Amino acid sequence: MAQDYDSPRSKDEDEESLQALGKSSQNASNDMDDDENAIAEDYELPGADLSNEDASVTVIPMQGDEFICSECFLVKHRSQLAYTTPDGQPVCKECAA
Repeated sequence: MAQDYDSPRSKDEDEESLQALGKSSQNASNDMDDDENAIAEDYELPGADLSNEDASVTVIPMQGDEFICSECFLVKHRSQLAYTTPDGQPVCKECAA
């Protein structure tokens, strides 16, 4: 259906459409607030007190084919070895780039 945008409009239509937009935006903002609150409940702040929490992480010792980069101090597989410094310290490919 084609609409002539140059034709004069009645004031009643404008007021009704503004009221409808106001109501729909209020409903949308209420729904959004509920979603944000639900997400925020599951999120823990960086400074939160975790002294009562137990860590359930299993630490695997470094394997024979791994090394610790002397630049970034990450454990890498030997395929990531770029070079060894004159002091004998290994450097990974990412740090060498």
